[in-house]
Amino acid sequence: MNRQGPDVGAQYRSAIFFHSPEQEAAAKASREKAQSRFRNKIVTEITPASEFYRAEDYHQQYLEKRGLAHCSIR
Repeated sequence: MNRQGPDVGAQYRSAIFFHSPEQEAAAKASREKAQSRFRNKIVTEITPASEFYRAEDYHQQYLEKRGLAHCSIR
């Protein structure tokens, strides 16, 4: 929980945000279906969407702007 590869912290937690009961149900069903492929528990948070704040422009397409447009984690 709260990590992506080598990065650790609450800002790296995985989450799915939903706007309707139908989206919530679909997200939970998807997580349950995917769980069968993993030994460890999937800890992706599924929570109601709240107000969204777009990141500053310099954070948009961060890796592409630096010539690192691919993930090196396998």
